[in-house]
Amino acid sequence: MHNFLKLLLTPEFFFSILRISAPIIFATLAAVVVEKAGFANIGLEGLMMFSALSGSLASYYSHSWFWGLLAALATGIIMSLVMGFFAFQLKTDIILVGIAINMMGSGGTLFLCKVITNLTEGKAMASTTGLITRSLCIPDIKIPILNSIPFLGSVLSGHNLLTYLAFILVALTSLILYKTPLGLNIRSVGENADAASSVGVSVLRVKYIAMAFSGLMSGFGGAFMSMAYAQGWSQDMVSGRGFIALAAQAMGGGECLGGMLSAIMFGFAQALGIKFSAIGMDSNLASPIPYAVTIIGLVVFALIRISRAKKRRSAALVKEEGRLLGQGQA
Repeated sequence: MHNFLKLLLTPEFFFSILRISAPIIFATLAAVVVEKAGFANIGLEGLMMFSALSGSLASYYSHSWFWGLLAALATGIIMSLVMGFFAFQLKTDIILVGIAINMMGSGGTLFLCKVITNLTEGKAMASTTGLITRSLCIPDIKIPILNSIPFLGSVLSGHNLLTYLAFILVALTSLILYKTPLGLNIRSVGENADAASSVGVSVLRVKYIAMAFSGLMSGFGGAFMSMAYAQGWSQDMVSGRGFIALAAQAMGGGECLGGMLSAIMFGFAQALGIKFSAIGMDSNLASPIPYAVTIIGLVVFALIRISRAKKRRSAALVKEEGRLLGQGQA
């Protein structure tokens, strides 16, 4: 046990937690904003897959990670707006739209990759993982002063640009939601769309903005996966992070900070699974650890919500009994 703790309490392990958490944080922010607007986007997994592919291909053919990142963001935004068109204009169930995007994200991206790169299926599966070189990936950043601090510098310095951006966007998204008129409109539409419409808020416009923001965050997450986490694209490389983000959003109470902390918890679980595999544990036992933690976390979260609801109902009953008793005495 002591030796195992020594393996965990290392700068490399904590560094990996932050690195693994970054794409989950992006997707969690995407889920938080649309939830505030009154609906759910379960198509985050598919949006991240398409963004990862477009970012990787654009970086490869333009010889620039910057254009690859822009392509990934544009893909996420455009596809999320298309989802919004089907859901808001054509009145398609948004859950079904999300399921369709997720299904397309697996097989559809492989098909597009084969068509664009002219690779056979076997070569596509093997070669696209290394489609871009390190020079075409989004760069890492070493912070000079922080980098010299023992232990802490090895944990916090040297991360990818998007890792730092993920944590910055947590604060920015929270500010947008609670300190700007746009955020007020998003929350008002989510709480009562009819009331918001009665005071002149364009409900449809606000929902499209929320979907576009969700697509933007998914684009960042997908770009991170193919241009930072890995050097190129491979089928199903998102590996359930979109669904884990939905769980993180729920466990975080629908708030940015809570969602970030939940995402870090899931990042810890994934890093732990990788560490277990590295020390010789059977991969069939190590790989399910993040998903087991997700399920356990959701169960705990549900039990806490049920307990709080019971306490609120009990307090309301006591208050009502007191009111009735006071009326009877009067």
